[in-house]
Amino acid sequence: MIGGLLVLLALLAQVMLVNRVPLPAGGAPDLVLLTVVGAALARGPSAGAMLGFFAGLLVDVMPPTAHLVGQYAFVLALVGYVAGRGAGGPVTTVVLCVLMAPLLAAAVGGLISDPRVTMSTLTQQVPVTIVYTLIVAPIVIWLTTRSRQPRFSS
Repeated sequence: MIGGLLVLLALLAQVMLVNRVPLPAGGAPDLVLLTVVGAALARGPSAGAMLGFFAGLLVDVMPPTAHLVGQYAFVLALVGYVAGRGAGGPVTTVVLCVLMAPLLAAAVGGLISDPRVTMSTLTQQVPVTIVYTLIVAPIVIWLTTRSRQPRFSS
């Protein structure tokens, strides 16, 4: 429940604020990705994959969209699962997921012949997005891992 609310808030902040800020080199951090990673770190691989899938569906249908529905649902579900496993510790997991998500999205786009996937996109836009996402990662991950649901013991 809280994870879904955090994803919705991150998506609204992404679309209404972050994407409108003119940052150098034309990139923007991916708040939804970081929210999925943080929630998955706190809740585990199953919850991370499920939250990633539904977050990806929201990204897929949120205007302006120029790709097939399900593309980011697949990517964020896989990222949520990997983040939930947390195999290398939190810092390594966050860096791995931030690197993996845009490259996986580009690979899926290439498989379905997405015209937006070009060599210039991979060499110019993807690295800028990765850097901006890694810069804001500590704040977003800290906020999402601190907001986990309280666990009651009996």
